[in-house]
Amino acid sequence: MYVINTCTVTGESDRKSRQLIRRAVKTGGGTAVVMATGCFTQVSPEEARKIEGLDYIGGNKNKTILAEKAKELLQKKREGDLTVQFDISDIASESVFETMTVHTSDRTRAFVKIVDGCQNNCSYCIIPKARGPVRSKPQADVLAELSGLIQNDYKEIVLTGIETAEYGRDLEDTNLLKLLCAADSLPGLSRIRLGSLDPTLFRPEFVRQIATLPKVMPHFHISLQSGSDRILAMMRRKYNTAQFYEKLCLLREHIPNVTFTTDMIVGFPGETEEMFAETLAFTEKCSFLYAHIFPYSKRSGTDAAEMKGQIPEEVKKQRAAILKEKMMSVRIKEMERYSNTCLSILAEKVQDGAVFGYTTNYIEVHATGTSAHGEIIQVSLEKPSCDGEYMIAKI
Repeated sequence: MYVINTCTVTGESDRKSRQLIRRAVKTGGGTAVVMATGCFTQVSPEEARKIEGLDYIGGNKNKTILAEKAKELLQKKREGDLTVQFDISDIASESVFETMTVHTSDRTRAFVKIVDGCQNNCSYCIIPKARGPVRSKPQADVLAELSGLIQNDYKEIVLTGIETAEYGRDLEDTNLLKLLCAADSLPGLSRIRLGSLDPTLFRPEFVRQIATLPKVMPHFHISLQSGSDRILAMMRRKYNTAQFYEKLCLLREHIPNVTFTTDMIVGFPGETEEMFAETLAFTEKCSFLYAHIFPYSKRSGTDAAEMKGQIPEEVKKQRAAILKEKMMSVRIKEMERYSNTCLSILAEKVQDGAVFGYTTNYIEVHATGTSAHGEIIQVSLEKPSCDGEYMIAKI
């Protein structure tokens, strides 16, 4: 039995999804049931239909029934009575959060999905068509899930979703700040992190409030996408670089040792060398701890795919490489600020006398000494590694 949960955020994601489905069909040898669900199948169901040997094509609704559906299909396969089943619903009309509860994780930290869907209208993004409108998990259900994870000895939990900042917009009497305040009061929980956030979330009152919550970690992943105001406008982002930088300054003013990671797209249609240079300069100005860098991926069905000035693939790759080099130099400078300081890490892996984990502000650390897996320990940071991937430290 194979269940492939597909992605469609980039063209490469589509390719990998198709590749994995075909690999499952081949490996299954005609006797295994192969099911595909998720974003690629939701947006491109006819493409999925073309993959010979795929037994079930589902989208982003009714995922909680997949286990029962799998047993049903397996029985039909054994009886020689299985035909391709097609279960794609209109995700745009979805209004209810499909509740799934996590009790355990194969990692030291656990991830809890608190919101699904996105109602932004970014010109390059296919995700709203794949995930539908914003739907939030009721606060009581989120807190119950967190309590269960705490009982299973998870000390760090990440609250995440497609558009995490929009949590609660479809519910009464709650929002992300209220949820964070309630989660911060749960006994036994040491660390709360947040998934990717829109910069417009960080209004002065929100920042002042979260600065008082000791369990909310001083690291935020804030999606930028470009350091050029002209590109941001064409992307239909809801801010410009001045507003973005103002949010970083506000957070740095109120939260000691706060760090930032981000997402960047290079080679967006119409991006000139001058605009790309603006992105390089703004990356240095923001002092990001890390940036996930993506060459622009043309997505059929989005406005950006029809824009003039599409950038050649080779140019996009070159710009991605240049931006990564700039980002890594900025990262090393940011990490060097913490040399000869003491911070705590969650020991996520212990191997060959070394401990691997992340500080409160999300600096990756490799420390020498003895430690118990899953424990929060104090380390003395020394210096960044030669490649800038982590900091060397001692317990």
